[in-house]
Amino acid sequence: MNRANRDVVRGTPDEVRARDARIIELCTSAVSALDEQSSTLARRLALARRAPEVIAGVRADAARIRSRIPQARDILEQLAARYSGEALAEVAANPAEAEQLLDFAEHTARVAERRRAAGQREQANLALEASTEAVRRAAAVLDAVETYEVEALHAESKLAALVDESRRGLAAALKEPQSRGVANAIAELRAALADLPEVGVNTDPIARLDRLRAANEALDAAIAAVRERATHPVPPPEHVRHVIYDADKQLDLVRDTVAGHPGWVGPEALAQLAQSERVRIDLGHYLGSSTAPITLTDEDHRAHVIAMAQHVAYLASEALHLARRDIRAGRLQDAGQRPS
Repeated sequence: MNRANRDVVRGTPDEVRARDARIIELCTSAVSALDEQSSTLARRLALARRAPEVIAGVRADAARIRSRIPQARDILEQLAARYSGEALAEVAANPAEAEQLLDFAEHTARVAERRRAAGQREQANLALEASTEAVRRAAAVLDAVETYEVEALHAESKLAALVDESRRGLAAALKEPQSRGVANAIAELRAALADLPEVGVNTDPIARLDRLRAANEALDAAIAAVRERATHPVPPPEHVRHVIYDADKQLDLVRDTVAGHPGWVGPEALAQLAQSERVRIDLGHYLGSSTAPITLTDEDHRAHVIAMAQHVAYLASEALHLARRDIRAGRLQDAGQRPS
């Protein structure tokens, strides 16, 4: 590739620049790969030199983390008295998992020692890396138990306040202008409140809190949409039908123009026409049929239908403008070629 840039016939300036850019890209990629390999090699050499120190650290960390396992089991036992089994499913097995990881870490540390003593440095390094990773994961799964305890208590403390807020929100929502969206959101919030267990029944406070928050957010969004519609009313169905009729009329006009001048219309106009036809097909699918009578009784769909129809008309108008430009240019060219 670089040799091609030194040839007598090097190609166009764009081709030369493209080859130069490709050469730079390949060189940069090669340098990055070498840097990564060098970094990996340096890390492994450092690990080999520090192997006794690392193995001692693995064993010390494993002993320290193992001492946390009884505490994690106590935490889970206390949580089980307050929360459901489903709530604790993600962390219930963490103490046992941590114990297995620590057993694995100590075993692979011994393997690393044996391989190092036998002069098998590469295998020793691999075993040591596995050992340090297992210790790290064991600490992480025990941390997850303690983190869950805090998150569950936090959710439980927030839940009661959110329940009161949700009930007030329901009462206020019933006084707002209604729509299908608002009705659905009210039904979901009522269901979330009704699904709350009685006092004394173990539950999942995090899941309950998340569901209530989502239901409240959905209700707020539905009410906001109704208010927005009140200030910007959706046009009546008659207007929607008129917009679609205008779009179809514009599309038919450009089709007739192209069909009446075969070979005169260029690819740019044809591409715009094709895009307009694709959007019209999508609009037909959205309405149920491209040829069926338009009966839009759902206000939620009207704005979207109008936007699609206006897009069809815009693309068709652009296609018509480009087609007429091409036809004029063709006529001027024909006129210039006629003998005087």
